[in-house]
Amino acid sequence: MEVFEAIEKRKSIRKYQSTEIEDEKLNKILESARIAPSAANRQEWKFIVVKNQETRDKLAEAANGQKFVGQAPVIIVACSTESERIMPCGQYAYTVDLSIAVSFMILEATELGLGTCWLGAYSEDYVKEILEIPEEIRVVAMFTLGYVDNGSVSTPRKTMDEIICYEKYE
Repeated sequence: MEVFEAIEKRKSIRKYQSTEIEDEKLNKILESARIAPSAANRQEWKFIVVKNQETRDKLAEAANGQKFVGQAPVIIVACSTESERIMPCGQYAYTVDLSIAVSFMILEATELGLGTCWLGAYSEDYVKEILEIPEEIRVVAMFTLGYVDNGSVSTPRKTMDEIICYEKYE
């Protein structure tokens, strides 16, 4: 599969089979995060892989009670180990760096025939408590990972005309 094909096929999955993910596939997904670019190549991150059902159920509670979170065979939690550094453009490096790494993982998962859902609705404090994450570490993103249940539905995307401007903002 080419990169663009993975981008086209990727969608947010909220129904998973209970099938375990093979270690080889999981390791390839994690490797895609390890080699992802980061500001000044600092790689100020940690990724927590959660497979334990009891812990996944607790993370589902932390994710505003979204039950599908606990049904996915794996949840990956992306953490920043340094959250104060601001890039010259004014953006915090950790949000950009971890967004890139998580995007790489999600695209690799798609290539490997797995589904994902990037979670934005969760209590960072509750996630930290569940996973014993130190207070100074930020939980930037979480995503579910697993084999897609065929009942998943796609949502429409905006047209190019709605999102692209040339030369100036219009």
